[in-house]
Amino acid sequence: MAVAYRTCPLCEATCGLALDVDERAGTVTKVRGDAEDVFSHGFICPKGVAIKELHDDPDRVRTPLLKQPDGRFAPVSWDEAFAEIDRRLPAVVDAGGRDAVAAYIGNPAAHSLAFLLYGKVLLKALGTKNIYSASTVDQYPKQAASAMLFGTGTTIAIPDLDRTDFMLCLGANPLASNGSLMTAPDARGRLRAIRARGGRIVVVDPRRSRTAQEADEHLAIRPGTDALLLMALLHVVFDERLESLGAADGLVEGLDEVRALATDFPPEAVAGPTGLDPEAIRRVARDFAAAPSAVAYGRIGTTTQAFGTTASWLIDVLNVVTGNLDAPGGAMFPKPSAGLSNTKGQPGRGRGARFGRWASRVRGLPETFGELPVACLAEEIDTPGEGQVRALITVAGNPVLSTPNSDRLDAALRDLDFMVSVDLYVNETTRHADVILPSPSPLEKAHFDVVFQGFAIRNYTNYSPPVLPRPAGFPDEWETVLRLVGVLSGQGPAADVAAIDELVVRAAIGKEVADPYSSWYGRDADEALADLEPRVGTARLIDLMLRTGPYALTLADLEARPHGIDLGPLAPRLPEVLRTRSGRIELAPAAVVADVDRLHDALAAPAADLVLIGRRHLRSNNSWMHNLPLLVRGPERCTLQVHPHDAERLGLTDGGRATIRSRVGAVDAPVEITDELRPGVVSLPHGWGHDVAGVELDVARDHAGINSNVLTDEDAVEPLTGTAVLNGIPVEVTPVTAGAVSAEPVAAAG
Repeated sequence: MAVAYRTCPLCEATCGLALDVDERAGTVTKVRGDAEDVFSHGFICPKGVAIKELHDDPDRVRTPLLKQPDGRFAPVSWDEAFAEIDRRLPAVVDAGGRDAVAAYIGNPAAHSLAFLLYGKVLLKALGTKNIYSASTVDQYPKQAASAMLFGTGTTIAIPDLDRTDFMLCLGANPLASNGSLMTAPDARGRLRAIRARGGRIVVVDPRRSRTAQEADEHLAIRPGTDALLLMALLHVVFDERLESLGAADGLVEGLDEVRALATDFPPEAVAGPTGLDPEAIRRVARDFAAAPSAVAYGRIGTTTQAFGTTASWLIDVLNVVTGNLDAPGGAMFPKPSAGLSNTKGQPGRGRGARFGRWASRVRGLPETFGELPVACLAEEIDTPGEGQVRALITVAGNPVLSTPNSDRLDAALRDLDFMVSVDLYVNETTRHADVILPSPSPLEKAHFDVVFQGFAIRNYTNYSPPVLPRPAGFPDEWETVLRLVGVLSGQGPAADVAAIDELVVRAAIGKEVADPYSSWYGRDADEALADLEPRVGTARLIDLMLRTGPYALTLADLEARPHGIDLGPLAPRLPEVLRTRSGRIELAPAAVVADVDRLHDALAAPAADLVLIGRRHLRSNNSWMHNLPLLVRGPERCTLQVHPHDAERLGLTDGGRATIRSRVGAVDAPVEITDELRPGVVSLPHGWGHDVAGVELDVARDHAGINSNVLTDEDAVEPLTGTAVLNGIPVEVTPVTAGAVSAEPVAAAG
């Protein structure tokens, strides 16, 4: 029996795992937390333990699948699968142009070295403007706001959780997520440590979440009004002269403009729309400004709402004007071992952010970070005309469950001319594919957190080699991606993957040796390539990134330290971290300043009688996790949570069923009456709804639940990034009586 160590790839926490491996049988027998991991120190959540169930899951796709004339999938060889892709996908491009093919990237791709390192190569070969991802039902408002202030979408100010004295947490539930855009193993332990050292936690959330239950104070805000609250907090800071720029002093543009904007939002003005006591707002503002260190942090409750980008911007503004940006215990900038856009090129200055370079065909929604909003994917498929999408590539995604008005997208996928999916399962989306290409199990491929080291609350690095060998003939994931590149670039189904890989690494080396700010500047490219041999694929690219990164490490250094390397606490990085055109923090970007007009309108807007929000559970991150027995055991979690006052007036009973209607859809769900919600708010979790034909997820089918995105409206998007509004959806709720049939959606609810 051997012990292998690896980082868990199933959520953002990046916990270290210790796995007992029976090398003779080629199996993992036990999973536990790695007590020596430099970042997680032995912490593990149920998802990490379930990695063994994922590897052993009999429903996991283990060979390419080809759809037959009768609609069923049949296993085929890799050569047969790629021959079919080469036969049909280029034909769609020939008939309708490059934009006739769309790509959707799911959020598990953020944990995949293959797609993180070769995804841009694949999308460039595809050459389409129709690129979509889970980011526009998740975090893009935060990244867009950060890009406008600091210069890039990966320059995100992260809470220095282990040193802060005051945490203001808005629309986030780190006890369930273990941090999100805040990589933090054992978030519960770290939050409890804040209070243990005499600090304070205030949670702003319509629901008394697990995190709110741990906090000193819970402000049960009305959904979608976080930006109003933040403006009121800024009003108090400015009005009472509590501002202090700290490390940002001398580096800020637009402070006077922001001060003027906050004038119209005193706590008394926002009290009605937010449902919060103005004196509580004033107290939080004063305490936040007075704390030795403080940090405001917002997550999906603030990004998937009507004011997502504006709320995200105001969180950063609050940190800046109270002197808590780039200060220990405040909001700081990680420096990951493989580098980021804010460690490349000239320190302190860059090109800044550019959005809206193109727009969607049907509705004209803007591009953000090279992507179009996924809320418009269905209409791009089902609306005839020049540029209509006729083929789709999906990677590690299930948009039929995760995107707005999912019934429409489900129907649209049935009418595509061709669809190929790279995925572990035949799920609600991939059942529509003509070809499914499987990925190796997470235990059969290497792992390195390119993304999440950049969001971590402490600088660290770790590399995980494969724990188990891949089955004979099963390509590594990066080889599958580059073989797709070969098809899309006209090289055919048997393209020379090694040659494409060398072109990719040579291009990466070329950028380094031509960059006067790189440690490899001026080097001979062939000599640099020789330094990386005999590695190939993702290992070679990671080695290159480490060698040219801010710590000048090598992959061999990481391989020799299986528990990781601690690179120290977050350290001040202003002004070198900035990549704005001005070389300063651009505190008043024109796009968000203009959006404040909508905030004025929101002051007088009538509140809906009942609105729907989502919720997250520690055991449920992505929809495929519902096929792992460990993660679905226990009480039913896909319930409609309702406050007792609302239940009484609506005639709902605990354990009974209710029909929830929105403008676009209607579903029935079991009722759970709880005082954790504020009155006027109901809640359904996301990622459920596994009772549709063609899905090969036996465990998930037994715990099917309800697809909440049948209710979300593709017309309701945040205007700056097109991100879908998933929280604060107006709904009507009625009890289901015996023998009743669910009603149709009603326009009045939208």
